[in-house]
Amino acid sequence: MLEATRGERARSFDVADFPVPTGREEVWRFTPLDRLGGLLEDAPADPDARDVVVQAPDGVHVGTLAAGEGVRGTALVPEDRAAVLADAASPSATHVRIPREVELDGPVHVSVVGRPGSRGAGHLVVEAERHSRAVVVVEHTGGGVHADGVEVVVGDGAELTVVSLQLWDDEAVHVSQQEASVGRDASYRHIAITLGGSVVRLSSTSRYAGPGGSAEMLGVYFADSGQHLEHRSFVDHAEARCRSDVRYKGALQGETARTVWIGDVLIRAAAQGTETYELNRNLLLTEGARADSVPNLEIETGDIEGAGHASATGRFDDEQLFYLRSRGIPEEVARRLVVRGFFADVVQRIGVPAVTDRVMAAIEAELDLAVGPVAGAAAAADAVAAEPVLAGRA
Repeated sequence: MLEATRGERARSFDVADFPVPTGREEVWRFTPLDRLGGLLEDAPADPDARDVVVQAPDGVHVGTLAAGEGVRGTALVPEDRAAVLADAASPSATHVRIPREVELDGPVHVSVVGRPGSRGAGHLVVEAERHSRAVVVVEHTGGGVHADGVEVVVGDGAELTVVSLQLWDDEAVHVSQQEASVGRDASYRHIAITLGGSVVRLSSTSRYAGPGGSAEMLGVYFADSGQHLEHRSFVDHAEARCRSDVRYKGALQGETARTVWIGDVLIRAAAQGTETYELNRNLLLTEGARADSVPNLEIETGDIEGAGHASATGRFDDEQLFYLRSRGIPEEVARRLVVRGFFADVVQRIGVPAVTDRVMAAIEAELDLAVGPVAGAAAAADAVAAEPVLAGRA
């Protein structure tokens, strides 16, 4: 049965509230259920399926939370069967807390490494207390099949960026619900970078716990043949004078490459003064790749600043290629520049140079497969010289 509004979707910690899906449900109809490796089965997870290591600057509290302890369960309530099973299989959650009025001089790095052939579950709670400022990078590598939750609580006036890196091995499966509560006059930025894994399904949600909050939800994904990369974003505007900006960009190469983006924005009746926009763009690099893009916008009040959405899927921009080649840039370099420029505006918002450089290096590796490696130092120099030209036409 379809919910009348996105806000009516079931949320519960009870596994019985989420029957085994058949694939006909709206929330599961794009997902290849037969490739999830048993993540929808009510079976115990392997206790050593994943290693979690936290590296944090001085002043950051790193500990654990049981179910219902502290802020755990206040922001993230499971919305599907994979999420509720992951929560039940995670009696102890990793807890990262940035104390009030603390501004970190470096990022917190959370490394999650999966063991191939195993089935894992986990829960991470990130808490940014009042008027704190921090960046948290959550990096997923290794193999296996994993379901987990990332729960984020942004206190009043705090500024928090969470970068979720999906750099899994080729055979890995990952289903994750990542949800944030954004406090009064707080700023939250969630950046999803998905480049690895066989099947990755990432559901990202921002809700407001007070007026004046701001949320940016950004995403970059690059799918090769055989990969299914699915991103679902939801912004629930239930408080006045809040803003949101959702921007996801993806590239696909290979006959069986598949991506899905579902973008939901709900502006409730009480959310006067809301300003929101969501955008999804997909670049098809080869024949046979498929990108599904579904933006949804629900508005329950006319008293808003503005709301809109856009979606586009297409191939290389022939005009951009002609523009670059007419200035003496070889075709393979021009194609590479178009893709780099396509992703650059989102990647540059990460704000952590080491992470930005790593992501761009991974995209370069993907481009070696898509358009071929740059031949020789002269061509590489042409690419560097042309970057300002391309930026000027972006």
